[in-house]
Amino acid sequence: MDAPMDLHGTPTQEAFRAEARAWLEAHAPAPRSLPSLDTASGFEAHRAWEAEMAADRWSVVSWPEEYGGRGVGILEWLIFEEEYWKLQAPLRVSQNGIFLLAPTLFEFGTDEQKSRFLPPMAAATEIWCQGWSEPDAGSDLAGIRSRARRSETEGGWVLTGQKTWASRGAFAEWCFGLFRTDPEAERHKGLTYFLIDMATPGVTVRPIPQIDGETGFAELFFEEVFVPDHLVLGEVGKGWNVAMATAGSERGLSLRSPARYTEAANRLVDLYAERFTGDPDRTRRSADAVAAAWMDAEAYRLNTLWTATRVLEGGAVGPEASANKIHWSQTDLAIHRAALDLLGPTAEFHGDGIDAPWLDGYLFALAGPIYAGTNEIQRNVVAERMLGLPRA
Repeated sequence: MDAPMDLHGTPTQEAFRAEARAWLEAHAPAPRSLPSLDTASGFEAHRAWEAEMAADRWSVVSWPEEYGGRGVGILEWLIFEEEYWKLQAPLRVSQNGIFLLAPTLFEFGTDEQKSRFLPPMAAATEIWCQGWSEPDAGSDLAGIRSRARRSETEGGWVLTGQKTWASRGAFAEWCFGLFRTDPEAERHKGLTYFLIDMATPGVTVRPIPQIDGETGFAELFFEEVFVPDHLVLGEVGKGWNVAMATAGSERGLSLRSPARYTEAANRLVDLYAERFTGDPDRTRRSADAVAAAWMDAEAYRLNTLWTATRVLEGGAVGPEASANKIHWSQTDLAIHRAALDLLGPTAEFHGDGIDAPWLDGYLFALAGPIYAGTNEIQRNVVAERMLGLPRA
């Protein structure tokens, strides 16, 4: 039986919270004061902010000090995230690296790879994009067709193929992704995980406009791109296991801290209090939606604390990560739908107004059930691996 979870911070943790809060209050840019990170100027502005955090070791607090962190635990990271989101500090332009690739590097990387890539990742001098999806293999990651063949002369690999929906791909310096090194192997075998310098000859980047016209994603084309052996992460032919570790971070603890949603839910409650109309039917309907969204965000917070406690006791984040991903993506949508309902026709206003973040947030939340593995696929994982149901 699991040990009871303590929801009260220790004196040391509360001292850490106070230190984090004081630093963020003194340094964090005002909400929405930076240009969108999906523009060239905004990308660099966010990079500069993360470099400022890194200079005082706040960008990756849970990492070892030798790599730019503070050497604290996962619970302290969650505390830092709470203070970060309370101030509505900028989105993390380095999220693919610090939240997804870094945990994978800690698990599978060599000492040389960790020393080479983690410090510049923490300092935001090198930003990473994802090379997962392909035009004919979106949610079916095992169906990728991009190839890597052994170089006969240089002792490395030659990559060919195409990736799409590469988040941060328009401006990133590095890419991590899967390529098929054994085309005769079974679907989940014969795959290898590569770290790719985007400046390598043969790499072509084609930005993809989002629904708001900005280019947060890109298509990546690889035409005879040479990658040396030391940029293989994990074992050749066993990239699926490495990729699943990255996916577990994306769906589990790392990518979406609960503070992102609890703070949005708190602002939703404030919005409801401000927009009370006196219409009993609308008020009741809105109240139900606001309360449900707030409870879902709080449930995610408590579940994350439970998961973190289990990890600290030696457990692991398994297929539960899929249920986790379904929940946070649906919670994000519920929060923003409730807000737009409260705003009524003014919800359609876009720009720099006080209500604009709700529309922007809603447009982004629409992608939540798709990225990090579509919710339909995650439901299959839950059914088969958590509930033991037969494969459909």
